[in-house]
Amino acid sequence: MNIYVGNLPYETTDDDLRDLFGQHGTVQSVNIISDRDSGRSKGFGFVIMDDAAAAQNAIKALDGHELGSRALRVNEARPREERRSNKPAW
Repeated sequence: MNIYVGNLPYETTDDDLRDLFGQHGTVQSVNIISDRDSGRSKGFGFVIMDDAAAAQNAIKALDGHELGSRALRVNEARPREERRSNKPAW
């Protein structure tokens, strides 16, 4: 299951999230999204867990959990929407 994790402190690392979610089950992968230009975290990321039941438990346990004085927003990730281009159609 793909899990969205928002309101992350900017200094959070992939290993920090892996350790946090690993307390609730096996973590397949972690990806904190960073700004293309600056390389700085955008404050959100995704965690993939193999077991759906463990993922649901992690969501329930960690939604609102404080990490670095910020309350995390944790829920099942929605499918990515198509991005519209700002380029003219000609």
